[in-house]
Amino acid sequence: MGGFKKETFSKGYVQVYTGNGKGKTTAALGLTLRAVAHGMKVYIAQFLKGQDYGELYVLKERMGDLVDIEQFGTPKFVRTGQISDEDYQLAQRGLARVREALFEKDYKIVIMEEANVAMYMGLLDKKEVLDIIKSKPEDKELILTGRYAPEEIIEAADLVTEMREVKHYYQKGVMARPGIEK
Repeated sequence: MGGFKKETFSKGYVQVYTGNGKGKTTAALGLTLRAVAHGMKVYIAQFLKGQDYGELYVLKERMGDLVDIEQFGTPKFVRTGQISDEDYQLAQRGLARVREALFEKDYKIVIMEEANVAMYMGLLDKKEVLDIIKSKPEDKELILTGRYAPEEIIEAADLVTEMREVKHYYQKGVMARPGIEK
């Protein structure tokens, strides 16, 4: 079986993965895997996340030459009404890093994981995220994930997929499992 030749695209788009169903992060990670197969470099900013997830290991340790992933959250779960100054500062640091990554020559794809939730919780300003979308270089792909995508973000995007929960074993008390949800 032959490998892919290194190739890229000249026109990048804005993609949004939202909704209350499972699969938003998985879709972004699938795009990452596909891009790496073509020799493209990817930057991932994980908002609201400071926990240990399976993708961190494989992306940093196995694909570190083509994927950079940074977390901009604390290890605790952030709840509306319990947002700390640290949560806000980390989100702002992540937003600044996304701006930098979009203009770094090496990155072809930039992913803002859980950015929609961060906007919903007031950690990121919707106008600032829209400014990032508008200033995105023509040859970069920008991906935003997370439930609660604001209507303005949906309108600014080129592709929007809404994951809708039909049934989930979480409702039966099944917690996040290694290799599947974390």
